[in-house]
Amino acid sequence: MRVLVIKTSSLGDVIHTLPALTDAARAIPGIRFDWVVEERFAEIPAWHPAVDRVIPVAVRRWRQHPLQAWRSGEWRAFVRSLASPPAHDLAIDAQGLFKSAWLSRYAHTTVHGLDRGSAREGLASLFYHRSHSVAGGQHAVQRVRALFADALGYARPGSAGAYGLDRARIAAPPTDPDPAPYLMFLHGTTWDNKHWPEWYWQQLIERVSAAGWQVRLPWGNEAERERAERLAQGRPGVTVLPTLSLTGIAAQLAGARACVAVDTGLGHLAAALDVPTVSLFGPTHPGLTGAWGHNQVHLASDLACAPCLARTCAHRASEDERARFDLAREQPLCFTRVDPARVWLALEQILTRPQSDQPPERRSVPR
Repeated sequence: MRVLVIKTSSLGDVIHTLPALTDAARAIPGIRFDWVVEERFAEIPAWHPAVDRVIPVAVRRWRQHPLQAWRSGEWRAFVRSLASPPAHDLAIDAQGLFKSAWLSRYAHTTVHGLDRGSAREGLASLFYHRSHSVAGGQHAVQRVRALFADALGYARPGSAGAYGLDRARIAAPPTDPDPAPYLMFLHGTTWDNKHWPEWYWQQLIERVSAAGWQVRLPWGNEAERERAERLAQGRPGVTVLPTLSLTGIAAQLAGARACVAVDTGLGHLAAALDVPTVSLFGPTHPGLTGAWGHNQVHLASDLACAPCLARTCAHRASEDERARFDLAREQPLCFTRVDPARVWLALEQILTRPQSDQPPERRSVPR
């Protein structure tokens, strides 16, 4: 059986789809997948041994310059790639958005997806030949696993599942002149109010440095690079990593003893690599989109308004609250309940815990 998967973005959503492929490979011997994914995340599907072909798209770029996408031939090349042999027995739109459903129109096979009441954008279900009901209120990984099971005709799995990544496909980092154990601090994220305050990162770095740990800081854009350099300034045990591909970042994560992450795609990547991680949540819900896997610790705000799931904080802190918590004028209150002392306590518990050889559900995935 050959299946076309449509899950284009974001980084976390792409990673959340991997356990469903692992389930299918165990339930249906010989099943193979081709995967439609945004070009900047195209490295990830190739890490799974059940994936044969990665078909990149550039929906975000094409929407900004549609005439250029047409004249360049990129769009026609994408449509031809869906029709190229070998043929697909069926397609699964695991995104549930209008943009992914639109792409599914060009799949030359029966398309499965979430029904109107289950998809994030209900109109997407109009594009599917077969729609499936998957209850909300559960983690995104479990929802995708249920969709794959229903579409492919096997029982919904009751086990914890596994990402099933082939680590041999993730390039090893270059020889490290400093082999000291290190931590990764994943400080970059998309929403402004998902950022942990910079002075909190500074305080945490001081604590881990005093305990003898090295820290490595990745970055993905200019603002993140500048933040990383500020955090590293004057701190000899802190390294700002160079420009890296996703595979390069994955290799760095795989070598880390543990991570601290805000709600970010790289935090999900750390979970997929079974790296113990403390993830920090303010406005978002760890039960629905938190880092899913072995040795994942979630620290979430316990404010009455959290999680608000809003990109902009609606809570207006009083002058007294701002003085008490040393908040900047626009800084939301969420993370005042997730301070460096609490994060260090959780991280310290991870670092003093014996390292297990194999996390639960780490089993080989059929190729």
